[in-house]
Amino acid sequence: MEQKFCQSCGMPLTQEILGTNADGSKNEEYCIYCYKDGKFLQDCTMDEMIEHCAQFVDEVNKGLPQPITREEYIGQMKMYFPHLKRWRKELAINEATPENPALMGVKELIATMADTLPVTFISSVDEEGFPCTKAMLSPRVREGIKVFYFTTNTFSLRVAHYKTNPKASIYFCDVEGFKGMMLRGTMEVLTDAASKEMIWREGDTEYYPGGVTDPNYCVLKFTATDGRFYSDYFPRSFIIE
Repeated sequence: MEQKFCQSCGMPLTQEILGTNADGSKNEEYCIYCYKDGKFLQDCTMDEMIEHCAQFVDEVNKGLPQPITREEYIGQMKMYFPHLKRWRKELAINEATPENPALMGVKELIATMADTLPVTFISSVDEEGFPCTKAMLSPRVREGIKVFYFTTNTFSLRVAHYKTNPKASIYFCDVEGFKGMMLRGTMEVLTDAASKEMIWREGDTEYYPGGVTDPNYCVLKFTATDGRFYSDYFPRSFIIE
């Protein structure tokens, strides 16, 4: 059976230590040390939870072939905890509200990379379930950090993938600045006149001789749901609301 972990402290879950819901039933996502009677037992931040868990590093080392230090354990938790359900909610970027201090500058970083980098890598899922990545010109238009529009060929393999499976990701890479930004979400293939005219640019006839109505010209609309960035030697996951 697949091993499950507490979505608050990361502890491996067994039936004996499952938390409880308000009605007394077992909760399958949290341990009894974090969640009881439908409530979290600790009113804390993710970093405070990590500090709390760090005191048990000796217990953790009993199951490891090679012991780790407290500092190494904290470093591992800082990379792992953002993926846990409880803390993913905390690390949300909401366009309508002030930015979370833990993600200071991320919105600006995404916007800058999208607007200035000449190439964006986009990925699709092929018919056998394998990820396929391609370098594309930077997005023509974006709406905040959630929606990005690209131009491509209607009859391309990439479009065929997205029509079958809309799951997608886009990646911005600043090689000189040693920064990377990956966004996950869905990709729509748009062929309506309004969308095609919105991102059409002078000189596009070089690629689409028939102009804005060329049947081989279409628009890819990417809508982000979450992402992960690497900057200043530190990775961080987040969701976009």
